[in-house]
Parts: sequence; C-alpha cells; structure tokens
Amino acid sequence: MPLHRLALACAVLPLAVATAPVLAQSSTYGGKLLLTGGVSSIDGAAGGGLTPWAVTGGYGTTREFGGSAFATRVKTQDYGLSGYGAAVAWDDRVEFSLAHQDFDTGPVGGALAGVLGDPSFNDLRLKQDIVGLKVRVAGDAVLDSDSWMPQLAVGLQYKKAHSGPLADVLTAFGAKDSGTDVYLSATKLFLAQGVLANLTLRATKANQNGLLGFGATDHDSYRLQPEFSLAYLFSRNIAAGIEYRSKPDNLRDNAALGAGALKEDDWADVFIAWAPCKNFSLTAAYVDLGKIVPGVVTRRQSGAYVSAQIAF
Repeated sequence: MPLHRLALACAVLPLAVATAPVLAQSSTYGGKLLLTGGVSSIDGAAGGGLTPWAVTGGYGTTREFGGSAFATRVKTQDYGLSGYGAAVAWDDRVEFSLAHQDFDTGPVGGALAGVLGDPSFNDLRLKQDIVGLKVRVAGDAVLDSDSWMPQLAVGLQYKKAHSGPLADVLTAFGAKDSGTDVYLSATKLFLAQGVLANLTLRATKANQNGLLGFGATDHDSYRLQPEFSLAYLFSRNIAAGIEYRSKPDNLRDNAALGAGALKEDDWADVFIAWAPCKNFSLTAAYVDLGKIVPGVVTRRQSGAYVSAQIAF
C-alpha cells in the first residue's frame, strides 16, 4: 500500500470507528496502549500469528467495546493458506471471534488423484470455519506490569473442517470433521523493559490445526500441547519476536499410506509487527511449518507469513 494511502487510512479509520452505533454509549474508546492487544492469530483470537494470548482484541477497555478484522496469507514452497476473520470484545474481558481458512494442498491433491484414480482430488483445497470465545479470568497485562502477576484467560475454539473429496478418506482414518480446542493463556508484559511473554496450554485433537480433521484411530483423546511467544517492543509501534506451537501428531501411525506418511511437525515463526496508527497494523514473519504430508512432499515447509489488521 502506498504510504500516502496508508496515512489517509490511519486518519479516516478513527473517525469511522468513533461514529459506530455500538460505541455511542461510551464517552471514550480505544484506551489500550498501542500493540498491547496483540494481532490476530490464524484462528481469529487476539495474540500472536500462531497462538492466542490472554489479551482481548481491539483497543476497548473497561465498559467499552473493541474489535478487529484481519486477512492473512501464508505461502511455503508447496502449500498456501489464506485466512480472514474478525473479533469483538467487551469490557476488555470477553472476546468472540470468527475465522475462515482455505488451504491449497499443492502437489498432494494431484498425488491422491493418481493413487486413487479420482480426478476430483486435483486442485484439492481444505477449508475450515472457527468460532472462538475467550474470557479474561485474572490479572491485567498493563496494570500488573510492575509485578509478576500475568494476565490469565481461558478460551475455546470450535472448528468445523470442510475437506471436500478427502472427507471420506479422513473418516476411514478415524478423524472427525469437527472438534473443540480448549486453552489457558498466561500473558506477562514487562512494560518498562518492552518485553511480552506468553504461554498457552491447549487441549486439542486437531490434525494440522483441524484442516485434516480431529483425532484418529487409536489416537482420539485430547492432548495437552504447549505454545509460547516472546516479543520485544523496539519502539511504540514496532515489535518483533518468536513463536512456537507444538502439535499432537495423531495421524503418525496411519498404516494405509505407510508409517509416518502423515506425520505432523510443530510450527514456529520469527515475526515483526508494525502499527503506523492505532487502527491499522501489518505483521510479517518467516514461518517453519515442518513437513506436511511427508509421504508425498518430503521437504520441510517454510516461507512467508503476512497479515493485515484493522482495529478499534
């Protein structure tokens, strides 16, 4: 986006947001500090790009609404993921989010079409809808920044996968087409030092975040997976950091395609977020998604992550 258009957007967005009917009862809005609401994760919740934090989306504080909307693109050597969604929060305590994901399987669809003799697998795309709810239960990341008390939030994400012609194959592997993740996030902001740390513990059955269904034969129980983020604020509107997200790897023992053909690796990224104004931010990252369906594509999948967000 040209800089003069970006400057215009930053000037116009606050006016549009301030006149929204939903905020008409508030005398002020957007009381949070810049970037303290995080960005939008690929699942729609506020936090980092790969994992939710205990913060709520947008800039609303006590007795205020806040919200955000995002669009994300991830491109690796062989795959692509597009996502978009929105979140609304009230009282800096409760967040409701929606997200949609569209995954381009690249060479995997063509390989399946050849093996199964079914041309419907060509250009296979896996899609997913996600509904999220997050509730802050203790602490305040900013007000408690001079103590060791983190902000704590519990959340859930209901996910519904739309696997097209792959649905029957996943069912044969024991995977369901919907599931619910439950997580606890602890976010600690060291405001004076410009450092934010987050730890999330997620109970999940999701295969590749749900795009390959939930659970599998002999692996249908919830698994507790840790995720963490560490960010440093270089200036009031630029932050950079790292993320790591572990995965349950339910399909690793599937014998139909050969042991390890569907092995699932953990995810990681190195990111930078820039907020030229309070109502707009851009996040760019180098992501490492490990091997995805290594029975077909043997090399690790790394590449670019770009996400744009508007917030109020």
